[in-house]
Amino acid sequence: MDTKKIKKELEKRLKHPSRTFIFDREKDQLRIENIRTGKGISVSLPGIMAKWNEQKEQAIDEVVYFVEEGLSAMEDSVTLTGNENKIFPVIRSTSFPTQANESVRFVIEDHTAETRIYYALDLGNSYRLIDESLLQEDWTVERIRETALFNVRALPISLKEDEVAGNKYYFLRSNDGYDASRILNQAFLKEMSEKISGTMAVAVPHQDVLIIADLQNEAGYDILAQMTMSFFASGRVPITALSFLYENNELEPIFILGKNKRK
Repeated sequence: MDTKKIKKELEKRLKHPSRTFIFDREKDQLRIENIRTGKGISVSLPGIMAKWNEQKEQAIDEVVYFVEEGLSAMEDSVTLTGNENKIFPVIRSTSFPTQANESVRFVIEDHTAETRIYYALDLGNSYRLIDESLLQEDWTVERIRETALFNVRALPISLKEDEVAGNKYYFLRSNDGYDASRILNQAFLKEMSEKISGTMAVAVPHQDVLIIADLQNEAGYDILAQMTMSFFASGRVPITALSFLYENNELEPIFILGKNKRK
């Protein structure tokens, strides 16, 4: 399976009279767009191909489900007022589209050199990324941010722990769509930093996992790098294969090559 075949398969399974397909050859992305509204979803073909090598048909099934649910959500008329408890931050790669269409931008904010913060309105089985068209009445970017961060701090945190070669790894996988978003819970990160005796590293390879590492030796860095890459390749919404050092309440991306670590 190559990207051309994946593109053809997606076009076949997502074909609908109300939709058009736009292929960005430079980025190797396929955009599925509603003809009437101009709203759509872009998917990375190389990312799907990487998942295909491990998951086969399941990789295609997940993308089709994600696109169908997302396009359906975009069709619904929604407002933020009355849905305050359903507004959450979501973490995305810096390569993720910044606009819902040519004229409407998503509400986004800088996070790290590798990631951005978007905001979503939870619709149950799916969610809608909040764009500037929803900034109405008394809703401002600041109010969206404060509401979303309040909601993410209220989400439960349940960690699984593993120890490898003297290093501890903590995994948060609640599968509620906001596991990676918990990286924005500063109180949680500070609490973990007080618990960790070595070097604290954090990873968000895809939206449904958050990894925190207590690194005690060089092997710990290599294990974290391999682990993060594996999650990145298998995630439905990949974010970044890089990890971050957590120091002085700040996140700094690190490149890990072999047994050497570089900032």
